[in-house]
Amino acid sequence: MTRTYFFNLAGLAFAAFVLLPVAWGESPVKISDPWVRATVSGQKVAGAYMEIVSQRDAALVAAASPVAGVVEIHTMKMEGDVMRMRAVERIDLPAGKPVQLAPGGYHVMLMDLKQELKPGSTVPITLTIAVEGKERATVQVTAPVREGPGHHHHQPGH
Repeated sequence: MTRTYFFNLAGLAFAAFVLLPVAWGESPVKISDPWVRATVSGQKVAGAYMEIVSQRDAALVAAASPVAGVVEIHTMKMEGDVMRMRAVERIDLPAGKPVQLAPGGYHVMLMDLKQELKPGSTVPITLTIAVEGKERATVQVTAPVREGPGHHHHQPGH
């Protein structure tokens, strides 16, 4: 009976070590100036942008949001004279170095939107950060919705 108790206790200790979230203090990364581009009625995609600074070498490996059916990490690059967007598996976050998610570059793509995203509202986003390919942590972001650069709101009849 003592032996069974010892192995159960050891199993619990191992499970706690492996399954508990990473203890990095308050947050594994600092998020600055998060925002999501406003949409118009019927629009099904929007980009989310921010600056990320990680305390340790890490990578952004996933994102999720309840406002979208699908969320992916994307990049935009010029290929010849055409701007192309594609999904990427990760965005490296070198320790202490700011990484910009901005229009025309890396961004979080919100697809199959469930609602119009209006300026003044907010969008919850959960980022998944991987450290050294093993540890995982989630970071909750509340991103205000705003009109982005180059976005011109036209009134009907104007």
